[in-house]
Amino acid sequence: MKKLFVIGGMGAGKSTARKALVDQGVSFIDLDKVGHDVLMWDTVKTELVQTFGEDILDENGEIVRAKLAEKAFVNPSETRKLNRITLPRIEEAYMDQIDELERQGNDAVVVEYSVFKNRQSSLAYDADAVIAVLAPLDMRIERAVKAGWNEADVRRRIAQQITDADRIEAADVVFNNDGTPEELRNEVLVWWEDYKKSL
Repeated sequence: MKKLFVIGGMGAGKSTARKALVDQGVSFIDLDKVGHDVLMWDTVKTELVQTFGEDILDENGEIVRAKLAEKAFVNPSETRKLNRITLPRIEEAYMDQIDELERQGNDAVVVEYSVFKNRQSSLAYDADAVIAVLAPLDMRIERAVKAGWNEADVRRRIAQQITDADRIEAADVVFNNDGTPEELRNEVLVWWEDYKKSL
């Protein structure tokens, strides 16, 4: 089963590219969603509370992601604490989903991966294709704010992500999403028609 990783900064258009492939019948895994699901595991909740304090929980004892983010993204050492707890679990949940999709006989899966750093030390180490979606910074900020994010938060998150130059270096195919969603979608479909021949 071919693993196609879609990478890109916040507001670049990863979801648009992913949806174009899903509409062609490709299965998908959203690693952000996997990450959110892992926060509901009791073992993870316990470790996060021990590390970051009780006040990251809501009245039902569930993790409030915004409160966790406020503490975990203050500096790199706090972020590392979060990653040590969550990343092994995210990898485990991801591998379970990959195994299940392979068992079902899927030819390909598209994985949306927003925290991609590099191919070597990440879930993309065995990617068959890394697809980078790029867009100008001001456009990305505008899109994210339109989607309901706070501008300062968007800028902070973008500052913590790798650069587009790093993404281009890691990618097998690059899409510049500085036009409409339809234009990006069409470019992705043209690439897919060609790529499909290798399946």
